[in-house]
Amino acid sequence: MSSEIFALVDCNNFYASCERVFNPALEGRPVVVLSNNDGCIVARSNEAKALGLKMGVPAFEVRDVLEKNHVEVFSSNYALYADMSSRVMETLSLFTPDIEIYSIDEAFLNLAGFNRSLTDYGRQIQQTVKKWTGIPVTVGIAGTKTLAKIANKIAKQSANAEGVLDLTDSPYLDEALAKVAVEKVWGVGIKTTIKLKRAGIETALDLRDADINWIKNNLGVVGARTVYELRGICCYPLESNPPTKQSITVSRMFGRDVESIEELKEAISSYASRAGEKLRRQGLAAGSMTIFVTTSRFIKNMYFNFRTAEFPVATNDTVELIRGACRCIDRLYRRDCAFKKCGIILNRLVPQKQVQANLFDDIDREKSRRLMRAVDAINIRLNTPVRWAAEGISQPWQVKFNRRSGRFTTSWNELLQVV
Repeated sequence: MSSEIFALVDCNNFYASCERVFNPALEGRPVVVLSNNDGCIVARSNEAKALGLKMGVPAFEVRDVLEKNHVEVFSSNYALYADMSSRVMETLSLFTPDIEIYSIDEAFLNLAGFNRSLTDYGRQIQQTVKKWTGIPVTVGIAGTKTLAKIANKIAKQSANAEGVLDLTDSPYLDEALAKVAVEKVWGVGIKTTIKLKRAGIETALDLRDADINWIKNNLGVVGARTVYELRGICCYPLESNPPTKQSITVSRMFGRDVESIEELKEAISSYASRAGEKLRRQGLAAGSMTIFVTTSRFIKNMYFNFRTAEFPVATNDTVELIRGACRCIDRLYRRDCAFKKCGIILNRLVPQKQVQANLFDDIDREKSRRLMRAVDAINIRLNTPVRWAAEGISQPWQVKFNRRSGRFTTSWNELLQVV
């Protein structure tokens, strides 16, 4: 059995909970958050789930349900959610030095060596995060990450658990695993689920007790690791320092159709600028970029195309990124197309300090780095960031957020007002 102890801390209905922090009147009322351009439902409060509202359903298809039940509808507020996530993770880091931020609303904590009630400690974590950030969380504790995921899932559903469940050395482990459908096990996808159910494996308990040789032959090493994790053997240690990203993508649906090459270049320049900021924030440089454009996939003559550009020297200079992206747009643009989306994917990422120089490079790299540092420093201090001229002024193609709440923690002009 594993000597490790993992706690998975998961924020409950994170986007909806963020909205409630700054609007307590929303407590007990159904809340949904929409995707870009206020398209589909991407987050729901428990009250909204009880109304039968599904994830991913277009908002216009359930407009009657939303209006009839007085559902509070919000546009995605990514600035607010990212900042609230940072506050939650900073709070969690006070409970253990070993933490892995798994997603915007989840983190694994290493609690090995704690000589106290893990349930009580989990409850302390839960209460502190709620008090300091306003975000409710659920805590699942077990000897492996996969079991911690299951503990967290059960804790959300069980009234007796009250949001905290410890499955380490639990006499009820078999009973808990029997209640979890195999498709709900962490790492089990659709194709794997089909194979397992054909073999009569319906629950997490069935999977744990399955013949390991059959699992290896049919599901490979990854499937075997899942079984071992269910048996309490740790196969996935905590990743305090996650591996470097292999690519960075910035892409958005347009707020309206884009038909002119000028507006298409404005959009890709804006995305290239955001991509450059991400590179510099992570201390990386890109060796190549891929630019793609697409029309609606629901029209008869759908158009999708992409083009890849290589950099002689890996770069995070926004000027270079914009220049290369616009050259790609020149090759991708079609006059008779109404574009719905474009994007940039940065590949061949390397640490900035390990960039290989080029003998024939004619760019003053040190001057470029000073300029980027200056722009980034200015943007940190300003609510309205400095934009490159290529990004345009009015940007009528921008994604729509007609129902977005205030950016209460990141914008001086949108601070919460108490009257």
